[in-house]
Amino acid sequence: MTNIENRKFITLDISGNNYLSWVLDVKLHLSAKKLRHTIEEDNATSNEERATTLIFLRYHIDDDLKYEYSTVENLLELWQNLNDRFKHLKAVVLPKALNDWSQLRFQDFKTVSEDNSTLFEILS
Repeated sequence: MTNIENRKFITLDISGNNYLSWVLDVKLHLSAKKLRHTIEEDNATSNEERATTLIFLRYHIDDDLKYEYSTVENLLELWQNLNDRFKHLKAVVLPKALNDWSQLRFQDFKTVSEDNSTLFEILS
């Protein structure tokens, strides 16, 4: 029986809602495995490294995305296709998340900045 590796982090959802955190997770895990260079343009990687990274990427994407990109065998092509498909979310999701964070309210404080201000006053 083969040893099936558990997922290291949440798979990329077909909606792309978790794309930004997924990309960060992929880059961190590939760096830890010394395979980060495999997703960069103009790299000199072995077929084994490319295959290992491709398997890793395909294992961490939604089944529907996996099916949609089932004919893509080139690692860089898959990475670029996913980037082209979801990169616009950086302009949409990130500002919304930052706005939500700035509007977040804590107990007796109206905003996070007031909470931070009070916290820094206590520390100094």
